[in-house]
Amino acid sequence: MPVTNTSKNIDDRTLTITAEFAAPVERVWQIYADPRQLEKIWGPPGYPATVVEHALTPGGTVTYYMTGPDGEKYGGYWKVTAVDEPRSFSFEDGFADADLKPAGDMPVAHSVYTFEAIGDSATRATYISTYESVEGLQKVLEMGVEEGTAQALNQIDALLAS
Repeated sequence: MPVTNTSKNIDDRTLTITAEFAAPVERVWQIYADPRQLEKIWGPPGYPATVVEHALTPGGTVTYYMTGPDGEKYGGYWKVTAVDEPRSFSFEDGFADADLKPAGDMPVAHSVYTFEAIGDSATRATYISTYESVEGLQKVLEMGVEEGTAQALNQIDALLAS
């Protein structure tokens, strides 16, 4: 299991997940840079993602939806704010409506994903999401985002092995 730690800080409105992968930083980066690879790990098991738009560049947008076992679609978006390939990227992470436009009534996180080498062939990834309000963080925690994200990240090993 790649996820080594999860922590939430209600006062700072953050959810932090740390994972380690048996692959170089550049390989882990490719999962996020390639929409077809991202589809294989974005979303917990049973909720596969379909990436509709993918521009992992400052000012770019990534839109996607996950399809649940019942066929219902759950949309989301990233508004990319910074990219330091292959070390990190930052983005606004939100829920989207059926047209993949931001859902104004749902929480938005400001996320920073960082990848650092551990030796020659392993990567430590740190995923930090800071929510705009304590209520927003509590809402996504109640929705299961902590468990769902950990399950999604734990799919990366299988992708790296393929």
